[in-house]
Amino acid sequence: MPGIEQNTGGLGHGLSFGVGVAIAGKQDRRDYRVFVLLGDGELAEGSNWEAAMSAAHYDLDNLITIVDHNTLQITGRTRDVCSNEPLAEKFRSFNWDVQVIDGHSIAQLTAGLSRRSQSGKPLAIIANTTKGRGVSFMEDVAKWHHGVPSDAEYANALREIDEALAQLEGSAR
Repeated sequence: MPGIEQNTGGLGHGLSFGVGVAIAGKQDRRDYRVFVLLGDGELAEGSNWEAAMSAAHYDLDNLITIVDHNTLQITGRTRDVCSNEPLAEKFRSFNWDVQVIDGHSIAQLTAGLSRRSQSGKPLAIIANTTKGRGVSFMEDVAKWHHGVPSDAEYANALREIDEALAQLEGSAR
């Protein structure tokens, strides 16, 4: 897909890859920014923190990491499996600029992704979200990290999303 250079999944390689691309951009005196999307569960992988330390060391203010902070991973709550709290403070301790936002707010996401680092540091956007938000039977349920809905569940989910969109469009008028 254009603009998506790499997909990595839960093994913790995405941030390391992003750090390498951001270093290359600095070395080549290019003006592009590198965006990395992480799930909060994958932060249990130590390579993420090695990459975070390297990003700050190399002053990678062209690196923006968005953490989908929904507090769920495949085997349960992140606080029960391998707690990463306090998450914002952990990134700050690695010398990152940190912004905490409502990950469901398009306005806050747009502002965060448009923002340039004010400090010369890499930027971590902690996007607080709810897994499956807007679909009653999926909302905040770990099963849907990997579950496949039945045809009936799929139809119900689409109906709920359509109803929510219609309500939003009606309130925007």
